[in-house]
Amino acid sequence: MTKGNSTKITDELYAYMLAHNPPLDAVQRELVETTYARLPDHAGMQSAEEQAPLLAFLVRLAGARHVVEVGTFTGFSALAMAQALPDDGRLIACDISEEWTAYGREAWTKAGVAHKVDLRIAPALDTLRAMPTEPHIDFAYLDADKDNYIAYWEELVPRMRQNGLIAVDNVLFHGAVVDPAATGPAAGIQRFNEHVGRDERMDSVMLIVADGLTLSRKR
Repeated sequence: MTKGNSTKITDELYAYMLAHNPPLDAVQRELVETTYARLPDHAGMQSAEEQAPLLAFLVRLAGARHVVEVGTFTGFSALAMAQALPDDGRLIACDISEEWTAYGREAWTKAGVAHKVDLRIAPALDTLRAMPTEPHIDFAYLDADKDNYIAYWEELVPRMRQNGLIAVDNVLFHGAVVDPAATGPAAGIQRFNEHVGRDERMDSVMLIVADGLTLSRKR
């Protein structure tokens, strides 16, 4: 065991962390609660509460105007990023569900950021491949089907501008990434993590945030 593993995240410590982060605003909180109330079997797909202020922080840190999200679900993370964008910023949100993203559309309108969000209902790979090939993306958030993470990565990286950032969720996949016999999405995440580690186009760090978050900067 290394020294860095000495702090265990108890429920009390987690609550303390949330209390010392920027709080969710009323629209964000309502969207979180609506997702859990109306989609209880799928609500675990929603980005963790602490990721909303983190994503907003990263969007501002990057000075982002062009953002891409792969995997939108009910729109919580897209809401946080759109709120952090300047008024002329644009977030392309990729998803395949009209039902789930309808909650996001409602929240984006309530928050006054719907004009910043370009929701594209189609397979994300099709959406990404239709984008201009030159580097133009400032920030990207990847949180979709795990088996396609490498494919999404390979479409995003060439389109990132120098010093552009990619944030990738679920890179620990509930701890299953350490299982040598992992199958399915967990094995997909294992392959992705190895792929990222070998990619010399990017500087990457893996963090223990929520279910694991990798941050990568385009060299």
